[in-house]
Amino acid sequence: MRRSSVRGQVLDALRTALVTGELRPGEVYSAPVLGERFGVSATPVREAMQQLALEGAVEVVPNKGFRVVERGARELAELAEVRALIEMPVVLRLARTVPAERWAELRPLAEATVRAASSGSRAAYAEADRAFHRAVLGLAGNEQLVRVAEDLQRRAQWSMVGGGGAGAGGGRGGAGGRGRPGELVADAHEHTALLDALIAGDLEVVRALVGEHFGGVG
Repeated sequence: MRRSSVRGQVLDALRTALVTGELRPGEVYSAPVLGERFGVSATPVREAMQQLALEGAVEVVPNKGFRVVERGARELAELAEVRALIEMPVVLRLARTVPAERWAELRPLAEATVRAASSGSRAAYAEADRAFHRAVLGLAGNEQLVRVAEDLQRRAQWSMVGGGGAGAGGGRGGAGGRGRPGELVADAHEHTALLDALIAGDLEVVRALVGEHFGGVG
């Protein structure tokens, strides 16, 4: 249990370092060196990095360590398209079936994304953004859907940090268009606007906002 806890803490720290750009795309990092940075042995770092390799954030470099994956504009656009294909129909279906009071319960999560974006912390925003999207999709009652969507969102959040100026958002920020504090705030406000439309049951506005959130896809 203790080893699992240490590995989990290291994994969280590495994910934060990826989002903030402390671990830079294209760079190779060894488990022993990272272990010294985090004050742990190389073993939990190596195990955490193997998990990140499964998630597509890093790739194994034999006898050297792990390279942070670099993604170009085409792959970012593909991620945005796939996320839109998965999330848009689900949100539109939920908009027709979920009562307004249930949507209203998500207000704190939407507002948390605005606070996180306003703080200027890309790591905090990335976490809050995932929590909001996870809660929305969770209303569909399909755990596999939530897992697949969150995996795609993480890949989008990590893609351009430190390389192309994009940020940690789940919409255009994560898909290759936003990264500066003001842009993250604009991305976050799309969450509150979407929630307002869902509560009001305005399907046309919901459709437009979801498409806008994924960079005009759909």
